[in-house]
Amino acid sequence: MKRYEPPAGWAVHAYKFALDPTEAQVGGLRRNTGAARFAYNHMLRRTSAVKAQRAAEVSYGVAEADLTPWQGWSLPDLRRTWNEAKQWVAPWWHECSKEAFNTGLANLSAALGNWHASRTGARKGRRMGWPRPKRKHARRSARFTTGAIRLDPDNRHVVLPRLGRIRSHESTRKLSRRVQAGTAKILSATITEAAGRWFCSFQVAARRTVGRPTHAPRSGRVVGVDVGIKRLAVLSTGEMVPNPAPFKAALKKLAKAQRRAARKVGPYEPVAKRKRTPSNRWRRAQATVARLHGTAHAVRADSWHQLTTRLAQQFDTVVVEDLHVAAMVRNRKLARSLTDAAPATLRRHLAYKAGWYGATLHIADRWYPSSKTCSGCQTVKPKLSLAERTFDCTACGLSLDRDVNAARKLAALVRHVDLELPGDAKTGRGAYVRPVRPAPAGRAVGREASRPVHPVNVVRQRTAADHALSSA
Repeated sequence: MKRYEPPAGWAVHAYKFALDPTEAQVGGLRRNTGAARFAYNHMLRRTSAVKAQRAAEVSYGVAEADLTPWQGWSLPDLRRTWNEAKQWVAPWWHECSKEAFNTGLANLSAALGNWHASRTGARKGRRMGWPRPKRKHARRSARFTTGAIRLDPDNRHVVLPRLGRIRSHESTRKLSRRVQAGTAKILSATITEAAGRWFCSFQVAARRTVGRPTHAPRSGRVVGVDVGIKRLAVLSTGEMVPNPAPFKAALKKLAKAQRRAARKVGPYEPVAKRKRTPSNRWRRAQATVARLHGTAHAVRADSWHQLTTRLAQQFDTVVVEDLHVAAMVRNRKLARSLTDAAPATLRRHLAYKAGWYGATLHIADRWYPSSKTCSGCQTVKPKLSLAERTFDCTACGLSLDRDVNAARKLAALVRHVDLELPGDAKTGRGAYVRPVRPAPAGRAVGREASRPVHPVNVVRQRTAADHALSSA
């Protein structure tokens, strides 16, 4: 499916509102999200059956031309096959919006496309397996792109296809004013259930003026940001942003809630090894566990949004590291703390917020030794263990927090790169930098140099000399 591209001067935003549906409306929400799951699983089983049949026919020696035709997995092909079979496999289809079924088919089309791209080498990263069926008690979601999708004039209700008018837990005034003024247009609405609550997220094409708001004056031109676990982030200005560690703070309550849930009659009987109807107390215990996880997620998201918004508004250039978080999480001693801090969120948020406020985001090379390099004399240490929290330079005698030193090196890195030279925004890879000379073993005398080489300095010196002659 073709990706929507907003016109010049416009950007795609999302406005998410919590809902307060009635019991009847909750049934309708679950019915539509369940329809999306049903369509996904049915067409996945059909595609898997065709794939297995073709593999069996090949083993029998059947010619390629005589094999069972593939079940196309583009969205139009899946929709066409579903419309032919829905009368028999889902006789209740008229009770749900057609957009609910289209949600499941679109998700399946994307999953099969990603599997094929990974299998053929067109998709980078870890090799993807065949898509799995969606579970009944997994995350519920459905997306509406056509039909009655609007905000009620009272700013306290949303209107969705086949679901009608649902009260919102908070005011929708901010989005309503933009829609009425013509500076925003609603593209779609997505309903989701998380931690026992229902949310509606509006995808909106909004007109946006790039620049800083008046209440956010500039406090500096370049800032380096070093993320961590003990502290959420350390800035080159010396500021240390504390890590709320919401999951760690909820561990005691979470353990108590999970012990209570384990004592209830759940949906599976381990002795007879069969399914059973769970008790109402088990459902309430699971809802308590879900609320604790939801609170931790909300606190973590709020912390990152506040930090990234402030960085994009107050600085012209922000420099961050290119972290391989997926590999770092494999360390079982750091996995829980890393997941709780979510360091990859910094780069993901700044990627779009920098464009909103006219800032520039630079990504330092993954192998750039920012923590091992002295911010004073540029001496590179051959080794620096995680236990050493203070950076002590043996060459110049500098002693300061290792995270502050790394943040200063990140900020200094972009100041030494000529942004007019060929290269992308990934500082240190593609930019015109001096090659690095490794430090000899046992002596930290190597110098990490990212300054432009001699020809660039000559041009700058000539320019300065011509300016001095013209002034004289």
